[in-house]
Parts: sequence; structure tokens; C-alpha cells
Amino acid sequence: MSLSIAGALALAREMLAGSESPATDAKVLLAHVLGQSQTYLFTWSDKTLSETQQEQFLQLVSQRKNGHPVAHLTGYRDFWTLRLQVNPSTLIPRPETEILVEKALELLPETAESVCDLGTGTGAVALAIASERPGLHVYGVDRIADAVTLAKTNALHNNVANAQFLESHWFSSLTGKQFDMLVTNPPYVETSSEFLKLGDVRFEPRSALTAGEDGLDDIRFIITQARDYLKPGGWLLIEHGFEQGPAICHLYKQAGYTDAETFRDLAGHDRITVARMPACD
Repeated sequence: MSLSIAGALALAREMLAGSESPATDAKVLLAHVLGQSQTYLFTWSDKTLSETQQEQFLQLVSQRKNGHPVAHLTGYRDFWTLRLQVNPSTLIPRPETEILVEKALELLPETAESVCDLGTGTGAVALAIASERPGLHVYGVDRIADAVTLAKTNALHNNVANAQFLESHWFSSLTGKQFDMLVTNPPYVETSSEFLKLGDVRFEPRSALTAGEDGLDDIRFIITQARDYLKPGGWLLIEHGFEQGPAICHLYKQAGYTDAETFRDLAGHDRITVARMPACD
């Protein structure tokens, strides 16, 4: 039986009932199959799908029903003003990470010359900052070679020329460099967290998610080591779990940073904590 666009969406919502966002997922997947915008789906709701389109769409819906992330099914995720290719080698960019970009742009002085995104993954944060500050040199580093290749591809496809991506285990390839700001969305999930059994994270690399029993192993390392890679007065911005803000403020204080402050995301959860190196007298 041939389905109209409206009929296909209704069937997909039924198949995905009980999932986190059945209506949204159905629209994204059908727009992807048709190569059209979601507005098109409503404007031409009575249009009949071809046999190939219908088969492809229902296959994607079945995969989504089994838990596969929508971004992996379409091959991309929109973030900030960018369309980013994604793959299973790295995390899918989340909307809540945009607050990291917002705060970075707010705190960066006009005279800033360079920023580094630690654990860049798809390049989302680095490319968003670079796209807004074309005079800035933005680095993105990741220890996964496939992630670095992906970030370079995303820079090319989004016409961002002032971002450079390097393979580096945190600071290992940054010897001798200093930055006006370091930003990072590091692994911060506890290794025993039930969160790891839910949703999209089941299909994402565990190494990009977990960091010890309290989720702070990588953050401790970054806070300690970042002092050697920040200019005087330079900022370190860290995305983290909603209960980790106080612990990170304490780690900043222990390491000699100043002006530590935690900011919430749009859902009201603690999301990023920032601090800066003392400025020279």
C-alpha cells in the first residue's frame, strides 16, 4: 500500500510510540529521505511516497525503534548555525552544549588570539566559536584519529577556515602553545551510571562518556595541566554533569584559579563551570 506523507508520519509515530520524541523523529527521518525541509512535509502532506522512499523511510523508522540515534541514521546533526556530519567514532553534539559556545563568546576579549577545544569530537564547539570570530585561531584536539578527520571534514563543509584540528591526547600535541581560552566537553559520566544504558548513549563510544567512579578523572587532569597552556588571565570552560559544579569549583580553587562560577542550561541544570588563570600584576 502506498503511503502519503501524512500517512507515513502517522505510521511512524505509531511505530515509535513510547520513545522520547516520536513525532520529531518521524519528521526528521522523512524529510531526510525526501531531501526536503520539514515545512515541505506539511505543505505537501497528501503527496504519495514512491516505493523506494517508503521502503527507505520504514527501514530508518525500524532502526530508530531499536534505539539507533537519529543523527547516525541521517548522518548529520545541526548545532549552532552549522550542519555537522556525525559517525559512531565520537559523541553526537547536544543542544545543551551550545551554552559552552555562548559563554566562550561572552568571555573572550576582543584582543584574544587563540582558543583550543579539548576533546573536539565532531568539531562542534571549535567550529561554532571560529564561525563567530573569524579573526581568531581556533584549535580542536582529539585523541581519536577518526574524530580529527571528521572535524576537518566539517570545517570544510561549513566553510570555516580559521579552525585547525590535531590528533592529541588532551595536551600531548600542544607543547609550547598558550591560549587565551580552553574549552572542553570531556567525559564526565560515572562508570557505574545507569545513564549509560539509556537512549542514544548506548550507541556512542564509552571512552567519550565515562571518567572514573565519580566522573571527574579527566576533569581533574585538565584543570591541573591547563595552567601550563593558558595565558595569564586566560579562561578554562568545562561542561559537566548537573551535580558536579561544586566539586569542579573546589578543584579550580585547589589549582589556583580565580573567578570560578557555574552556569545553568535552559533546563535549569548546572552545565558549565568556568574559571581563569590569575592575571599578571
